[in-house]
Amino acid sequence: MAETVKLFVNGQEVEVESGKNLIDAFKVIGVEIPHFCYHPALGADGNCRMCLVGIEDGRPPLVPACKTPVAEGLKVQLDTEKIKKIQHDVMELELINHPTDCPVCDQAGECTLQDYYMTYDHQASRMRVPQVLKGKKMDFGCGVIHDQERCVLCARCVRFTRLITKTGELGIVNRSDEARVTTFPGRKLDNRYALNVVDLCPVGAMTSKDFRFKQRAWFLSRSSGICHGCAKGCNIFIDHNREKGGDDRIYRFRARHNGLVNGYFICDAGRLSYHQENEGRLGTTRLAGKDCTIDEAVETARRKIENARKPLFLISPNCTLEQMIAIKGLATARKGRVSGYSDSYIMEGDGDDFLIRDDKSANRAGFAALGIDTTLEAFRLALNEADLLVNFNNDLLRSEASGTFTEKLSALTVIAVSSHDNTLTRKATVAFSVSSYSEYGGTIINQDQILQRFTAAVVKNDPVPNMIEVVRLLGGPVTDDVTITKAMQDAIPVLAGIEATAFPTAGLNLKEKETDHVTA
Repeated sequence: MAETVKLFVNGQEVEVESGKNLIDAFKVIGVEIPHFCYHPALGADGNCRMCLVGIEDGRPPLVPACKTPVAEGLKVQLDTEKIKKIQHDVMELELINHPTDCPVCDQAGECTLQDYYMTYDHQASRMRVPQVLKGKKMDFGCGVIHDQERCVLCARCVRFTRLITKTGELGIVNRSDEARVTTFPGRKLDNRYALNVVDLCPVGAMTSKDFRFKQRAWFLSRSSGICHGCAKGCNIFIDHNREKGGDDRIYRFRARHNGLVNGYFICDAGRLSYHQENEGRLGTTRLAGKDCTIDEAVETARRKIENARKPLFLISPNCTLEQMIAIKGLATARKGRVSGYSDSYIMEGDGDDFLIRDDKSANRAGFAALGIDTTLEAFRLALNEADLLVNFNNDLLRSEASGTFTEKLSALTVIAVSSHDNTLTRKATVAFSVSSYSEYGGTIINQDQILQRFTAAVVKNDPVPNMIEVVRLLGGPVTDDVTITKAMQDAIPVLAGIEATAFPTAGLNLKEKETDHVTA
């Protein structure tokens, strides 16, 4: 347990975690200190002065909260007239040349400047001279659009490219009210994390070309989720909306903080992967290439599985542990083989030393936890002997290297259970349409052995079944929650001691042992 210190805020004694600055420590206890330039991942910059607080009997009496660590007995003043005037003056300085374009700004509803104006300023402008005009709709590259007039010069974006990506494309040029953020001559943003500057920007200066003018922030429902773009399993917000007369649709992914996994950021590819949740879906259940009812598909599929001598059940590395357990139960009941072969999801050399991984699947580690073979040799042997392939959302032919299976697959009967339309679903005798990961919940293990749980975010007007429901319809014996939970606890014993309501929000590190937290 972290050490704590006792100090005073506006004369009231509070207990906070030691080792933190005043902004972070007070945030935990529900006390906000306004700030623009500070960000936990970027450190203190001290340039905005919005976070100045008073220290009773202090030398100096005014300090920036972002650079001031908590200390035993410290007496912090946040509500004195002097502090309020400082906040008002800083806000007035920020707003002198800020355009009043909130009605057309993408950041409206999520803007720190808006929030602080209503809380700390709320005064009419005293300016009677024309505002300083700066660049608008500047394409910085990587899908980032910059409006210099809205910028409050917090320098978060500049520090991100210097400290995090270490690519250094951005800088602040000029001085006084001519200062502005821009790219260096002849350069544009050119890194795989550039769109994080949109999240970091406290105002509407940095916007996403992909999201601009698509939705108002206050119309969006914000749900927690986990990116399935690679084996890192970054935590995300899934922002979605059901417009009048339409279906629930995702409009963007944003980074969600998780200190165990991705910190405060996500890669651009993962951020934009929401398009795959909206597009390319297998919209209907098909029988011999034609739309059919679920009952017709189930009847045909069950008959083919029952009559097969050596069925092969192929599982996607994106399936949850719960789905894998259900499919294994079906395979056992039908005396078939199970494979998790999915080398087509691996892009050698694509990963980096930050968040991006070569493995473009979310739960390959789940195969190892449940004892599911993933080797090419075992899959090739099983495929050569099989007379039926039941494929559960595994995009086996997604890469050219998997073309060696095309000839064998053409001689097989294929049943596909898939969220998206692909080569195998188009070839399949029966193709079941199922929900994708933004529409169901489950448990996955990332490449770093962090076990995480996520819940359904999107609810369609006409929802398709979860994969586990299709497994049940096909005769799978392991489909109820109690049985699946017991199987997960047998495979991962540490889960047996954790109540569902007490599961850590950040996930469970399976590499940790109880002795790791014991001090001598």
